[in-house]
Amino acid sequence: MAYETEDQETQYCFPDINSSCVKGRHSSHGYIIIYLFVSLLSVWTVFLNLLVIISISHFKKLHTPTNMIILSLAVNDLIIGLFVIPIQAIKLIETCWYFGDTFCGLYLFLIFELLSASLSNLVLIAVDRYVAVCHPLLYPQKITITKTLMSICLSWVCYSAYNTALIINNRYSETSHRTDECYGRCFIVMSFSWLVADLVMSFIFPCLIMITLYLMIFYVVHQQVKVMNSLMKGGKCVTEGSVKRKSESKAALTLGIIVTIYLLCYIPYYICSLVVNSSTAIHVMSWTVYVNSGMNPLVYALFYPWFKKTAKIIFTLKIFQPASSLINIFTELDM
Repeated sequence: MAYETEDQETQYCFPDINSSCVKGRHSSHGYIIIYLFVSLLSVWTVFLNLLVIISISHFKKLHTPTNMIILSLAVNDLIIGLFVIPIQAIKLIETCWYFGDTFCGLYLFLIFELLSASLSNLVLIAVDRYVAVCHPLLYPQKITITKTLMSICLSWVCYSAYNTALIINNRYSETSHRTDECYGRCFIVMSFSWLVADLVMSFIFPCLIMITLYLMIFYVVHQQVKVMNSLMKGGKCVTEGSVKRKSESKAALTLGIIVTIYLLCYIPYYICSLVVNSSTAIHVMSWTVYVNSGMNPLVYALFYPWFKKTAKIIFTLKIFQPASSLINIFTELDM
């Protein structure tokens, strides 16, 4: 009986501190399942996104404006797999935050920044595909690698300033401290005004831009397909420009799938955070957001032949051969 009483005794994150949070408990099977899931997800996300980063960085033929944005998205997802997922797993397993208040603020900033950067990258992809499909003659002048890299850096800087203001105003301001807050937790409670502002700035507005652009893209693609079909039925040959437009349309479709997967992973989280008053449900939904970081490379593998070819070159160590960066990876392959 003494053993049962001791085992059921309340445990605290910091027993020597009066305001310490209560430490949660998991069954032994729960620990094993969580460790396996997190380990596999982290390794999977890091490995696949690292493969994308090496492919685009190494091979000169992949140095295009579109791929620069894909590279930025892969770097973003790599950081999530390398840092966010393991730290979030420690919070889930230990149910306590042992890294101090300063690191908590930095960690929260990192999460907000990476989530914002993912969305901004997807918006840039939508803009890139819109110009490529709807205004193909203007694309080489309007969309360049230099302008794309500047847009990526600008989006990171703008969201950094925004997320810094969000963290300071909702975590470190005098009015943000709750009376029921205990020591050993790392979280942020946003005021209603900041919650609405963040929902609009970090989700609704960017998503409306993406959805609008892709609807316009798919309308133009539908019209182009009708024209090409009529030409082929009339016995006329398809021009090189038509083939290029078909390639651009295929790329738009592939990247549209990435956007769709993103929305499917993020919408439940935002709905849950607004409607459901349950920390457990929000934690579960947040993991769908992290899983999204490991989904994007799968889309590349399924729809981009160049990704399969570069992966084969990397795995066979041919990447270390002289002039391997100049290999024409599109030989006998369509984009």
